[in-house]
Amino acid sequence: MTPDSTNGPVGADGFAGTDWPTGTGAPAGTNGAVPAPRSPAPPRSPGPRVPPAPPAGERPSDIALVEAVLTVAENPVGVAEFATALDIPARRVEALLAELAAQYERDGRGFRLRHVGRGWRLYTADECAPWVERFVLAGQSARLSQAALETLAIVAYQQPVSRGRISAVRGVSADGVIRTLTARNLVEECGHDHESGAILYRTTDYFLERMGLRDLDELPPLAPLLPGVDDVDDIVAS
Repeated sequence: MTPDSTNGPVGADGFAGTDWPTGTGAPAGTNGAVPAPRSPAPPRSPGPRVPPAPPAGERPSDIALVEAVLTVAENPVGVAEFATALDIPARRVEALLAELAAQYERDGRGFRLRHVGRGWRLYTADECAPWVERFVLAGQSARLSQAALETLAIVAYQQPVSRGRISAVRGVSADGVIRTLTARNLVEECGHDHESGAILYRTTDYFLERMGLRDLDELPPLAPLLPGVDDVDDIVAS
């Protein structure tokens, strides 16, 4: 006699689990077959490690935290990124960003907060751009950053090369660094890639002058340390 399946909740084996005896044997109608135990679910891959938040008593204001992140971000930061890193609700983040953007505009600051693409980023105010350009070209910021040196090396050894390939080798966007190197007259545009149409860059005669070289053949043999063209294609496609 088979038990009434309405007497209890259905278990994982598809039968009502409350009326079966606890002794040995299999439920009627299963031909003596005992359902095999289910395999445990594979463990989930851990996501990016986020450091624990500092103690609550040491927490700055929300608007100060958002502003601090903006000052160090190399790329536009999305609302979700702010919310996750700062433990602030997304709607609150949106309100703070709008408040900061309006404040910078109202106070006539030398930078503006703009929403571009997928996130928010600080930019030099348009009216200040000519003076910033003079500062850069006058050599007041003569020392190149590590990022600029890395990018310059990639251009020197793999030219002509596009921004996309440079970014693939470095692992981060090269847009800002390319602008700096172009403003310093160390790299220049030299046409477009025949497949993608991307702008290609090469080093300038001024670069050779600053390096004390007659031509690119005098560059030290460092090219083997950089990924080849095929390797870069694989990186871009991954």
